[in-house]
Amino acid sequence: MPKFLIPILHISHYLPHDVEKWIVLITVCLVVIGLLRERAKPSVIFFIGVVILLVTGTITSKDILHSMSNPSIATIIVLVIVTTHLYHTFNLEAILDRMIGKSKNPKFFLLKVISFAAFLSSFTNNTPVVAGLTPYVYNWCKKMGAHPSKLLIPLSFSTILGGMITIIGTSTNLVLNGFIETNNLPLLAYTDFLYLGILVTFLGILYLVTIGYNLLPENKEVFDDAKAIAPEYLMALEVHNTSKIINKTVNESELKKFSGAYLIEVHRSGEVITPIPDDFTFQYKDQLMFMGQTDNIMNIVNSDLGLDVPNHEDDSEIVEAVIPANSFLDGKYINKINFKEKYDVELVAIHRNGHKVTGELENISLQAGDMLLLSAGDTFFSNMKSYKEFYVLSTIESQRPVVKEVHKGIYLGVLMGLVFLIGSGIISILTGAIIAFAGLLLIKATTFNTVNKELDLDLIVLLMSALTLGDAFIASGASEIVSKMFITIFLPFGVIGVLIGLFLVTVLLTSFVTNVAAISIVFPIAYSVSEMLNLPSTPFFVAIAFAASAAFLTPVSYQTNWIVYGPGGYKTKDFMKVGLPLMGIYCSTCIVFIILYYHLY
Repeated sequence: MPKFLIPILHISHYLPHDVEKWIVLITVCLVVIGLLRERAKPSVIFFIGVVILLVTGTITSKDILHSMSNPSIATIIVLVIVTTHLYHTFNLEAILDRMIGKSKNPKFFLLKVISFAAFLSSFTNNTPVVAGLTPYVYNWCKKMGAHPSKLLIPLSFSTILGGMITIIGTSTNLVLNGFIETNNLPLLAYTDFLYLGILVTFLGILYLVTIGYNLLPENKEVFDDAKAIAPEYLMALEVHNTSKIINKTVNESELKKFSGAYLIEVHRSGEVITPIPDDFTFQYKDQLMFMGQTDNIMNIVNSDLGLDVPNHEDDSEIVEAVIPANSFLDGKYINKINFKEKYDVELVAIHRNGHKVTGELENISLQAGDMLLLSAGDTFFSNMKSYKEFYVLSTIESQRPVVKEVHKGIYLGVLMGLVFLIGSGIISILTGAIIAFAGLLLIKATTFNTVNKELDLDLIVLLMSALTLGDAFIASGASEIVSKMFITIFLPFGVIGVLIGLFLVTVLLTSFVTNVAAISIVFPIAYSVSEMLNLPSTPFFVAIAFAASAAFLTPVSYQTNWIVYGPGGYKTKDFMKVGLPLMGIYCSTCIVFIILYYHLY
């Protein structure tokens, strides 16, 4: 290392000891300002804060490594991976359809779907739950003539409520337990969440299907225009050797149940069969040519019928690209272009605006303006920016592996056993999550390549940086400065006043920054307040845990709110209008319960 850098990296050695706490305090204030102004991602803002402390010598690289080794970070990462794949493996939409698909009354349907969503969110990550159920709810509304805007905010809010029933229901609870573990304090137990979580979930759902439902707007279905102009592709699907449609006719094969994707012809040994006779039976290696929008065709691929995208490898991604006017590919026949060798892609489907493209894809001449679906490998993505022949528009979710029913049953049994062992305290949450992930690999529900692509580096950096900054906030004594000011303001109102103040400050923070960021900022204050008042820390930690998840006022406060924001055609004021009464119910219930349950009166 250059000698001139050494003094810079050890600034704190030349400063009075008390200055360290002020460096940390100023850094935390800058982080909060950065989060509120939204000039960069929360992960970037927290990471810059950690770098500032590192450069000033307030923390060392060992402190960062200590935060990275916190079991809570590993638990969150593994749980997010497991719960995301669980949703797709067990096809929760099909389960929902059997349970509530026949409901015709919007309020009754809402009651059942948000109760189910809250239950799922109590032990799985709520983001994939909302992401998966949003199109289900929307499609139900289309069939029944209901307004999606009446149902989607309650869907998001119900998962937030349900996530507070258990300690694993939301990453916020696990981050909080990570802070507690780092400071060698008694960890929060399941009972600290269970009773209050069930109570606020029950009251919240009751509000959402009554008063809240009436407060929600009746917005126009905003997907209509987008669906109308979405391109329809000619796409080939090949019959797998284990396919359920082999030796079955079209009527027997269940293909007609998939709306928006139309079978127009079948290619067999060089022969094109169209129209398809009623008595025609499918065979292994048949290529079925579907016309429809991408999502609708991919629904067939992701079903258990056994139809595959030809030449599409498991570790490839399906991308949508367009051929520009000056492209080398304009006028070229597909069979003359070596897509695999030149670009590391396979042609999956083609859309030509205003014209029905039929026949073997290999015999089609490409034109400027054609939109292509391509199965792309890693080399393609590495060189994508240098290609002038086509422009990539988007990446489409590729095929999910089909898991055998017997394997699903065995895995479900193991999963229930793990839940029991974790609940009994025999194994840790992290151990259970790792075993659950290993099970997904064994039944081939996922692969390491798939997981590698789905790992959220932003989340990892955010968690690591937040824990590091929070630990420094306490260790430097900066939290004591804030806590003394906090106690000076709220102690005249008694211990209950301090609890209420802490709760409301956390709610305010979580409305404008992420809940993980909110808990990271408030935990040191809660810890110092409990120490100064010589009171048990558990009620204060429970208060900030529930307050940090009270993301009901703005769409930016939680990712599930963002998921429903567009499909529901909402405005920010809609969240405020529906969320403010819910916030009142939620806050008052939490505060009263904590006061009575932990005997703070």
